[in-house]
Amino acid sequence: MVSIAIPTYNRADSYLKEAIQSALDQTYHNFEIIVSDNCSSDNTELLVKNFQDPRIRYFKQTTNIGQNNNCNFCLSQAGGKYFMLLYDDDLIDSDFLEVCINAMPAHTDVGVVLTGVREINEKGKLLGQCQNLAQGSSVDEFFRDWFANRTALYLCSTLYLTQALREIGGFQSKTHTYTDVVATAKVMAKYQRVDVAAVKASFRRHAKNLSGSVNIDAWCEDSLYLLEVLCELAPSQRTVLVREGMPYFCRANYIMASLTNGFAKRLRAYWTVSQRFNHSYSWAKWFFNRNIIPLVRYYKGRIWQRLRGN
Repeated sequence: MVSIAIPTYNRADSYLKEAIQSALDQTYHNFEIIVSDNCSSDNTELLVKNFQDPRIRYFKQTTNIGQNNNCNFCLSQAGGKYFMLLYDDDLIDSDFLEVCINAMPAHTDVGVVLTGVREINEKGKLLGQCQNLAQGSSVDEFFRDWFANRTALYLCSTLYLTQALREIGGFQSKTHTYTDVVATAKVMAKYQRVDVAAVKASFRRHAKNLSGSVNIDAWCEDSLYLLEVLCELAPSQRTVLVREGMPYFCRANYIMASLTNGFAKRLRAYWTVSQRFNHSYSWAKWFFNRNIIPLVRYYKGRIWQRLRGN
């Protein structure tokens, strides 16, 4: 059996119904759905109970226990051999579980199965997608593929062995920003990993998960913590992991810094990131590649259309 856990908070009027429906629509039928309501003040309880499906187990926290504790509560309630955490604004394809289960070798306890993932906006429109093209079998090789953008890590595209998650203490990290990636790294270091190239899940980007009140110090701290965890899991590869990981996390945290409200605060956030990652990736280069090059390509395309008379 697979446990599909959906931790939720005040999403009854937006995405929760779609997330639950995507779980119920699975072509693989041996699953349960755990909905943990983190003391919502909206109609979450009514929405969940209106599904009237015996596979759904609903829990309501009496106080808000925080997002990470809510995720670990879901893990504590899981009765399935395998476990996936589906945030209340994400989706899985109808054959997600079937594809993951069928990809596992027979009579083998696979620790983690990873598929490709797409990004969608608040209306479900495709923003982009990434196949899981990881090739290396070891944990360090996998994360080098991640640094090179040959794979992406999202909870909605990951299936875990429940026992393995419990053995490592569930979802934990220093500042609770990379709890999922730390868990994935620790599990794949102890158990077999199975890669599915096909895109089978949807991560939703919208205004409420791109907050302007970004704690850039927390993101930098957890990035460095994650990199240290990877080095501890593959100590012989520390040099190459640091060499490739530092610029990767520097770029990733520049993106987080760009979400900071206020021009002066944003500049300070960029400088903080650059310092924390030993200036391993130039902010000017990042800004140019992210903003100027797309703009040049856009106007180049417009000029070409004019020349063709379109």
